[in-house]
Amino acid sequence: MNYMASSSANRGGGVAIWGQDLRSLDLVVDRFLEWLSLRDLSQSVQLHLGTTNNRPWVQFELVQERFNEWTPEWDTVGLADRLAKEPVSKGDPLEREILVAMLASPITFEFPSIEEFESAVLVRKNIVHAASKTFLSFDAYGAERPEDHWEYDETRGFVVRPGKSVIDALRLATQPGETGTVYSFSCYRATEYVIALGLAEEVRRCNQVLFEQLQHQAERRAIRSGEFHEVFMKEYGSRQSPLPAKYYVPGDRVWFRNPDAASADALGFEGSWVFYLGNGLFTDFWKRNKAFTLELKCLEMYHWRHSTYRGDDGDLRMDEAKVQSHMRATEQNPEELARIMERMYRMQDSRGVYADGGCIDPSREYPRWVRPETTDIRLPDAVSAIA
Repeated sequence: MNYMASSSANRGGGVAIWGQDLRSLDLVVDRFLEWLSLRDLSQSVQLHLGTTNNRPWVQFELVQERFNEWTPEWDTVGLADRLAKEPVSKGDPLEREILVAMLASPITFEFPSIEEFESAVLVRKNIVHAASKTFLSFDAYGAERPEDHWEYDETRGFVVRPGKSVIDALRLATQPGETGTVYSFSCYRATEYVIALGLAEEVRRCNQVLFEQLQHQAERRAIRSGEFHEVFMKEYGSRQSPLPAKYYVPGDRVWFRNPDAASADALGFEGSWVFYLGNGLFTDFWKRNKAFTLELKCLEMYHWRHSTYRGDDGDLRMDEAKVQSHMRATEQNPEELARIMERMYRMQDSRGVYADGGCIDPSREYPRWVRPETTDIRLPDAVSAIA
């Protein structure tokens, strides 16, 4: 491993982990080195040490040669293919991809402990696995859930029935398998359920108190929309410091914005919330065992502008068959495809503006910390329930 005594020579991103003191920092370094060794990455990473407010930290990032080879210009969409070319590799391929993508990040992922870092990787794995199994019916107007595990209340939303496992309830609602019932969701609500499941699976393993709180919260009141983001999610990247268009970590929640003002008036087509699955793929919850490449996702959204119609109720709706027809035609025209991608790969315009921007969000989202000593998840209704 390459070693540097300060952060002066690094790119300013990667993974940073705090220690309580210098001795505990040594343990952090030893444990992270073990992570790297088990995934055949020991020679691919450099570390930097520093102290802030009398508290030491260590920062890990890819050495420049590996960064250029695996994530050139922060392109992680092709990372899995590049890693697969290695003659020898160890460890779970998805974990390896998550770790390398994080080490290549232009914005630092900070963790208060090595345990919190380990849980973050496992939560991302859980999200990818859950999202890969999720198959739903898109419905921006209504919703339904398996009645033996869920009940609906106008004020509280969909809540888990007492005595039913929140993990089982989330799985049954989102993972029908090959023959099960397919339930109706909007794309944003679907991402909430997948995140909640990925979190709950890891929390059950590492933080029993928080797991009991999650269970009580699910039985009392649904946390939705903006509140869900505040309670469960972190965001990295911003309009001032945007993430590169092709930088994603498996498990990221991603917002692709519809840059066309007219078709964005169709309910549910203002944009698209998806997860990055790794291996260059993004979720498509509405087709069984299907996923999008970045190019196909952008192409689909581009052709929304050509595929709207007015329903009998006068509302603007989307003709999905027409979208697919336009996509197939464009794929046969390389020059037109390149023109569309140049536009769609641009960063989004600011909210309310439809000008020259594309569909790429400057930021991504991922879940908060979960370990007993350091979790920053605060559930509004469940804390008092088990106090």
